[in-house]
Amino acid sequence: MSPANHDAPFVTFEGVEGSGKTTQLRRLSEDLAAKGVPHTVTREPGGTPLADEIRKLLLSPREEPVFPETELLLYEAARAQHARGFILPALAAGRAVLCDRFCDATAAYQAHARGLPAEAVEWLNGFAAAGLVPDLTLLFDLSPEAGFSRITGRPADRMERESLSFHRAVREGYLRLLERHPDRIVRFDATLPVEEVYRKVRETVASRFGW
Repeated sequence: MSPANHDAPFVTFEGVEGSGKTTQLRRLSEDLAAKGVPHTVTREPGGTPLADEIRKLLLSPREEPVFPETELLLYEAARAQHARGFILPALAAGRAVLCDRFCDATAAYQAHARGLPAEAVEWLNGFAAAGLVPDLTLLFDLSPEAGFSRITGRPADRMERESLSFHRAVREGYLRLLERHPDRIVRFDATLPVEEVYRKVRETVASRFGW
């Protein structure tokens, strides 16, 4: 599927649970707003009312087993609505989009960690995203053990309740994506202090987009 055309930058933030990606996204958004850079912030799964409802289905703990195939298709359904209903219109209007997770998360979680066929997941990602590929992906990397030590004060969602071995496989999936897409994906050591990580984020987006 051919990539969707867009003028404004599309930047995604990826990492295992507790990697600090959401904090870094918020910091960047605050700085862009202060500089008057038109942009919008969103997340996956979610981003539209329907996609947010699918998010609740996906992440709410439940007794009924959720099969990997079901999980994958729900993520892709949310993405299809999100890409067409929110991301692409924002980019077409000249607003940069900062997105907390996108197709790389599905490749890491559902293909690599769940073991679903990578080619099928890649095709579905492209189909659901209408061919949209990020201009830059910021990968915040640390061990799942370190990540989970940071998550406190709220109940764990269904994905966070998966085993450590599952989350180690997610990290491995992300690092394999980094090897495949070194021009698009930039790794940050998420064990460093938040301010130091953010300094490196600012340097990266400044060199790419002049922000």
